[in-house]
Amino acid sequence: MGWAIGLKYTAGFSRLWPTVWTVLAMIISLWLLGIAMETLPVGTAYSVWVGVGAVGTVILGIVLFGEPANTGRLISVAFIIAGIVGLKLSMPA
Repeated sequence: MGWAIGLKYTAGFSRLWPTVWTVLAMIISLWLLGIAMETLPVGTAYSVWVGVGAVGTVILGIVLFGEPANTGRLISVAFIIAGIVGLKLSMPA
C-alpha cells in the first residue's frame, strides 16, 4: 500500500523525497513478501500480498484522495477480501 500511494506523491518520480520513500517502501514490501514465501505457498503468499495491497490502496484512495466509495467499488473490495480469506482457509493445516 505504501508504495502504491507513494507513487501518487512522486509526480512521475520528479519529486525527490516522495520518490525516495516510495522506492524504500517497494524494497521493504518485496522483502516482506520474500519472508512470507518461506512458510506459505507461493500462490497464496503472492495473492494475499496483492489483495492486501489492492484493498488497502482502494481504502486509502477513498480516505486520502476523495475517490468514490460507491456500492460497486465496495462490493468488489469485499470480493477481494473474501478471496484472501478463502485462500487462507483452504491451506492445509
